[in-house]
Amino acid sequence: MIARSAGAAVDEAMPSPADQPVGPAATNAGGPEQVLVVPRSALISGGGWRGVRTEELERVLETIARRGRFEPRTVVESDPRWKQVIPYLVVRDGPRYFLMQRTSGGADARLHDLWSIGVGGHVNPGDGGIMGGLRREWREEIKARFEPDARLAGLLNDDTTEVGRVHLGVVFVADAGSRPVAIRETSKLRGAFATAGQVRAVADRLETWSQLIFEQLDGPAQRSVRL
Repeated sequence: MIARSAGAAVDEAMPSPADQPVGPAATNAGGPEQVLVVPRSALISGGGWRGVRTEELERVLETIARRGRFEPRTVVESDPRWKQVIPYLVVRDGPRYFLMQRTSGGADARLHDLWSIGVGGHVNPGDGGIMGGLRREWREEIKARFEPDARLAGLLNDDTTEVGRVHLGVVFVADAGSRPVAIRETSKLRGAFATAGQVRAVADRLETWSQLIFEQLDGPAQRSVRL
């Protein structure tokens, strides 16, 4: 797990709602969804990296705070000049993982029928930053009588897929502590806690991000690989 100071940086990685831009780019009301993005060139040099990175987290989070802005999701989904910032939470219960499968009811057809060990999504205006976006996604996707104590685990990048090319993951890990966790949006997802062996059994159908995170958390220590 990363240094405590990097975890503190997450709360400072976005301005407070009062400091966020105002006007059309700062609201979703009456228009397309606005999502937090950062110019790729400000975050990633050269070919970038593939995998979960635990170095230079403070620098990247400071860059997100300084250069982040809200743009229409419909525009940036197909524009690799921008990286959409995605807080991504892995929920565990001791050695088990909360394993989910996306159904055809989900909005992104590129992810249908794939498995995942991460809960997350875009950061919108009004979320109050990365942690606010993570808490909102937790409440929207998960049914539980607690809010997890999420610990920052690293940054995830993968430019080898259509989805990954336009997203950057801020990865968190939390433990359920034997408390029940269930899917809220059962029309889009189904899930339950699974052993590492059960996750490996569907490894060829895991979303790429989940594959990379699972290798990092459950296998021998792996370093990010330069492309």
